[in-house]
Amino acid sequence: MKVRDFMIQDVISARPTMTIRDLLKVFIEHRVGGVPVIDEQNKLLGMVSDGDVIRYLAPRAEAVHDLFFTVYVEQEEKEAEVLSRKIDKTVESMMHRRQKLFTVNEDDEFEEAIRILSQHHFKKLPVLDGGHRVVGVISRGDIIHNLAKIITKK
Repeated sequence: MKVRDFMIQDVISARPTMTIRDLLKVFIEHRVGGVPVIDEQNKLLGMVSDGDVIRYLAPRAEAVHDLFFTVYVEQEEKEAEVLSRKIDKTVESMMHRRQKLFTVNEDDEFEEAIRILSQHHFKKLPVLDGGHRVVGVISRGDIIHNLAKIITKK
């Protein structure tokens, strides 16, 4: 079996220039917790998840900047104003640049997707075509759902 047999072809994605506010709207509207970030040619720039958004919006207690921010700035501003300022930043400003983006090709064997998802504890994996364009996404849920279908047919 090939990855193309299990992947979602109707890819929900984000652009790097999209605001975090708009990204959250995409998450809610499509009931997803993560999407590939792509350029105008559908080339993969990264992945962004609801966990990335939470980590971005939450100040880190150990950072000197955040300590200054908490002590001086938050006394002057309401928390909603601080959140509003952060949420209007771009997806690109919060994206982590990983040295290696894990992907599978639509022609790869299904087992390769399972191996990557399980080994790295990813929830979703972008699927690329021969031109390195995003043509699908495969998730742990997609794999389980399709395996259950196969198993129950026997």
